[in-house]
Amino acid sequence: MSKRILSTIVLWAVFISALWLLGRPAMVGLVTLMALLTQNEFYAMTQRMGQRPFRKLGLLLGGMIILAPYAVRTVLQKTEISGLMGSLLAISVIICCIRILRERDPAERVDTLSATLFGIIYVPFMMHFIVEIFFLPATAIAGLMLVVWLVVVVKFCDVGALLIGTAIGRHKMAPTISPKKSWEGLVGGVLCGAALGTALIVWLPKLYPPEFTPLISALAAVPIALLAVLSDLVESIIKRRADMKDSGASVPGIGGAFDLTDSVILTAPAAYIVFACVLRKI
Repeated sequence: MSKRILSTIVLWAVFISALWLLGRPAMVGLVTLMALLTQNEFYAMTQRMGQRPFRKLGLLLGGMIILAPYAVRTVLQKTEISGLMGSLLAISVIICCIRILRERDPAERVDTLSATLFGIIYVPFMMHFIVEIFFLPATAIAGLMLVVWLVVVVKFCDVGALLIGTAIGRHKMAPTISPKKSWEGLVGGVLCGAALGTALIVWLPKLYPPEFTPLISALAAVPIALLAVLSDLVESIIKRRADMKDSGASVPGIGGAFDLTDSVILTAPAAYIVFACVLRKI
């Protein structure tokens, strides 16, 4: 537990320092780094399941999916990039299909193709919505703070679920997937994430878009926190299939990058949709 607490403090210090000192470019770099580390660990787990994904190709395409939209906006100064992500995904499918013709044993080609493409879609594509959130509001600081809100909600949901579940958890939520999770921890985690997310809006109202009020924050945080728990359970299913306790050992007390980003994978696109609706961008 002490290693987990220390790692959490260090990670938050890095996150806040990068945000404060370097702003949007640092955040994009952090998102890209964590997405590729997570994707690499996902491919390692699929290999333990007997599949053979194109790891290097998948990581290259995953990096392209996250960085290309940001580069188009900042370097080419394009504000309208609708259709770009669909094109990037189509390019990824085409490239993987071309390579599969000669790169694997015929009996393994379908598994290789599915594992490679799912790794691209499940990790970098889903996490690229964090970068998309940056560009939703009119100002860069508002976009960055919306990302901070998302991270606070999902991570403090995890912390609250752990503490409350350990203290009073009695009823198992998913005993065959994650035996330590309880319904009491779920409720406590959701309330904790919603409370901390709403507190950010109350404490720092000028840094957030005026449309994102404390009431909307509280209402939005509940489904986001619930999705964070679901996202964590999905990772647990993958780890159990790969017969692994943790996805890696790069973060002391926590595990690997996948153990750190699991709760963000499903919540990032959901949060983007919520923010876009609130800001009337869709």
